[in-house]
Amino acid sequence: MKRSISIKLCTTEEQTAALALVQKEFNRACNLIVPLAVKNRCWNHPDLHRIAYSTIRASTSLGSQMVCNSIKAVCNSLKVLKIKASQEVPLITFKPYSSVPFDKRTYSIKDIVLSLYTISGRITVPMIRAPFNDQYLHKGIPKEATLVYKNKSWFFNLVLDLPTPPVPKTSGKVMGIDAGENVLAAMSSGKLFDGKLLRHKCDCALALRSRLQSNGSKSAKQRLKKISGKEARHIKHVNHTISKALIQEALDAGCDTIALEDLKNIRKQIKAGKRMRLRLHRWPWAQLQAFIVYKAQAAGLKVVFVNPAYTSKLCATCGNRGIRNKHRFECKACGILRHSDLNASLNIRRIAASADTATGTVNYPHMGVA
Repeated sequence: MKRSISIKLCTTEEQTAALALVQKEFNRACNLIVPLAVKNRCWNHPDLHRIAYSTIRASTSLGSQMVCNSIKAVCNSLKVLKIKASQEVPLITFKPYSSVPFDKRTYSIKDIVLSLYTISGRITVPMIRAPFNDQYLHKGIPKEATLVYKNKSWFFNLVLDLPTPPVPKTSGKVMGIDAGENVLAAMSSGKLFDGKLLRHKCDCALALRSRLQSNGSKSAKQRLKKISGKEARHIKHVNHTISKALIQEALDAGCDTIALEDLKNIRKQIKAGKRMRLRLHRWPWAQLQAFIVYKAQAAGLKVVFVNPAYTSKLCATCGNRGIRNKHRFECKACGILRHSDLNASLNIRRIAASADTATGTVNYPHMGVA
């Protein structure tokens, strides 16, 4: 399994200047490659390499491997757009301070020292390592990495290939989890994670940004820059906390499988007013599910995704259609009365218990642990 960690670098003024030059030249090379990719309508790595390598090698001061990395970076950026045959290829732009990818040919790690490629030659930079990161560095095999400049500091985001943990004995127990906006996560064990406080903080952050953006003064712009990313960091912290608690609850209950809803493309199906669309598009369910997936993998638990259709409408006890009124679910057939999100999580657990109907583990991209 793969994990990513963020390592802060302790650089001198000369090293900072050398890394800044690599960053600037790398992104300039990417901007030179983009028109070639657009003109030839090509974002296949080997094909674009044949088209662009000689030109970029002669036009920039980058070494051969960094030119290869820049071509790959352009290919990856265009592939993410999923451009159809009938669509025009957009002329994307790489900003001067965009991150720079490194591979095993352009960096190496020995003890607490990082050796990095620069245009003027290799430099060795001490790493500010935390005990949390050390546990992964000692166990994992370094793979690809990115160099990032943030808040006047350099960070090395490193991907590590870790050994897969042993799978515990199969118990056959499944923990169903229903994700929502008002209740961020409801577990079939009965535990609920309320989302009112998070939603309130997000609403306050949105209102503050709107006021500052409409103001337009210099101090307002400075304030916007200061609070930039604060909401996203808070949401990430909440999702980390919830996902950790979910995994621990599943382990304590003796479960070996976690069942989640397959919510892909759910936002495309939303037909609502502007206010509701804004709320639903800010709902961070994908990040929460991704955190659950990688934490479950580290704990040796299996994760399956099930079709969420009718999980909120059918009674988990008798299977008949019930009446849902906000957080209240009532079944007239069997007389059961319970929390609507808890009922949905019980339905998810029931569906996942059948191997024929479970969709299996979704391949989420590896997530950072820092």
